[in-house]
Amino acid sequence: MKVLTEIPASDLPAPVTHAFDLPQGLIGFAAYTRAELLYLPDHLPFLWLRLHGPKDAVHFIVIEPGGLIPGYAPELFDEDAAGIGLADSSEAMVLNIVTMAQQRPLEATVNLVGPIVVNRRTRQARQLVIANYSKYGAHHPLVETAEPALQAAG
Repeated sequence: MKVLTEIPASDLPAPVTHAFDLPQGLIGFAAYTRAELLYLPDHLPFLWLRLHGPKDAVHFIVIEPGGLIPGYAPELFDEDAAGIGLADSSEAMVLNIVTMAQQRPLEATVNLVGPIVVNRRTRQARQLVIANYSKYGAHHPLVETAEPALQAAG
């Protein structure tokens, strides 16, 4: 997976940021334990996740799935919820990593199996495998296309 070390330059105002801790980092980025969620109005519904670690910061594109992924209802194992101090589901912010090939945005996929769950109250987060993982995919198409229906009709 290719990750960006810098957000592309633009004429946008400085992004609004929300910082949180990822004590275990992300899969493949265990040493990157500090995170910022960057909101750029012209990029919504996409958000930038900036991870800070021992080397340069790395960036991921993420989404909050509510309203974008119909029927997505991740369930957490009790140990995972306790690990970030979640006392109530309203404290949780769910972020899903988007994989987008350059120049092919319609082929973007989103990881629904391994979201990053942030406790809004404590600002502690963890990337985890959801309890109901078998209902979802790690490469869920972000944009549904009519291509399979066209192939079936032909």
